Amino acid sequence: MNIKENVELILKRTADAARRSGKEPEDITVIAVSKTVDFISAREAVESGISNLGENRVQEFVNKYEQLSDLNIKWHMIGHLQKNKVKYIIDKAELIHSVENLELAKEINKRAAQYNLVAHVLIELNIGEEDSKFGINEENVYDFVKSMEQFDNIKVLGFMTVAPYSENPENIRWVFRKMKEIFDKTALMNFKNADMKYLSMGMTNDFEIAIEEGSNIVRIGTAIFGARKYKEEE
Repeated sequence: MNIKENVELILKRTADAARRSGKEPEDITVIAVSKTVDFISAREAVESGISNLGENRVQEFVNKYEQLSDLNIKWHMIGHLQKNKVKYIIDKAELIHSVENLELAKEINKRAAQYNLVAHVLIELNIGEEDSKFGINEENVYDFVKSMEQFDNIKVLGFMTVAPYSENPENIRWVFRKMKEIFDKTALMNFKNADMKYLSMGMTNDFEIAIEEGSNIVRIGTAIFGARKYKEEE
């Protein structure tokens, strides 16, 4: 496995997908999902052209944040975030991708206020309505975004989703298309503290289709770092 070559290939495929959809390559943010990856491999990805790293677990996030502090990295919390762990990453995360309930939002707002900062977050949607995944259902999206207006220390910057896995990504194109429709509709509603800039969707198996349907953040693990030692899609 050659991480540098993998990064170069992903950046090329991302650029090609961007152009097919009428965007510029620089319009797409590639997050390398570095969960369970050692510091050396994560460092190699950054030195190969990746500037955004995403972590699913808070302890790993904090460890890598400290270990790689000499590099210019934007850190993303992309996994399920427990309330009692918010305090560890609130001043470190460029973007929290996984806000999907009011109690978590309250805790993020409280901890952000303690640091005198505004936390940038994405609302996680579960368009496929899979029981195994977190996220807001479509019918509750607009009320939930509206509820974020009560928080002075949160800024909603868009949506995130994890699409159902399919051997043929064309089978889930509808999920990305539906997400873009909801994203555009939300942007037109002009919620007080929402600036709909980011649509985070697409992973190793489906990121090109996600970009074609409107994604501007993709989260790539396996195609950069190889398969993990446990059975989990990325």
